[in-house]
Amino acid sequence: MNDTAQARRQLGDGPLSRFASRVYILLVVEVLLLVTGLPTLLPLLLLDRDPSNLPLVALLLTPVGPAVSAALYALRHQRPDLTDLRPAALFWRGYRGNVGGALRVWTPALAWLTVLALNLAYRDAVGLPAWWVVPLVLVTVGVALCAANALVITSLFQFRTRDVLRLAVHFLVRTPGVTVGNALLLAAAAGITAVFSEAVLALLASVVVLGVLRVADPMTDLIRKEFTA
Repeated sequence: MNDTAQARRQLGDGPLSRFASRVYILLVVEVLLLVTGLPTLLPLLLLDRDPSNLPLVALLLTPVGPAVSAALYALRHQRPDLTDLRPAALFWRGYRGNVGGALRVWTPALAWLTVLALNLAYRDAVGLPAWWVVPLVLVTVGVALCAANALVITSLFQFRTRDVLRLAVHFLVRTPGVTVGNALLLAAAAGITAVFSEAVLALLASVVVLGVLRVADPMTDLIRKEFTA
């Protein structure tokens, strides 16, 4: 019996062992998300929920993009083999490899979302008619959903930034299930933040990232089939 088979036998390969391994992976990724996001999370918790703080919120959220990208990479590439659990190594590999691409799609998305949110918050001051609220909300949601697609694509594939953005918009329409799923996750995240706090959402970050990854499966399968060798 070889070493791998012996180790697997010692660890067990039943449902309980598989469940424990998944919990372990999520906990490790959660800790690393908190570590990389700690400089953002602490100041964010101290800010008043006032629209005037939106630009500062966007600035503080900038490091979140690369961290989420690394988590997506780690959760996607972690092998199911119980003898080869190394989510931390995969997280840091994904962070180093994707930090540039993640920032190139995450930073413009934050900028657009900030501008749109400020226009919604101060629509009376800027003289926007009431009927503008609906299209602004739709555009805001569209930008957020495109950003989610783009972050998944740039985390899992090697494309130029403009191609990532084109694919993100393309699959927003082509895979409506992914779009609806991300919209539901976005609504759930907003609800958790509104009812509880950003800290509670941060503690569930790895679960949310796993949800985004699973929702995006139809999109990533099509990209792998049609746009990669």
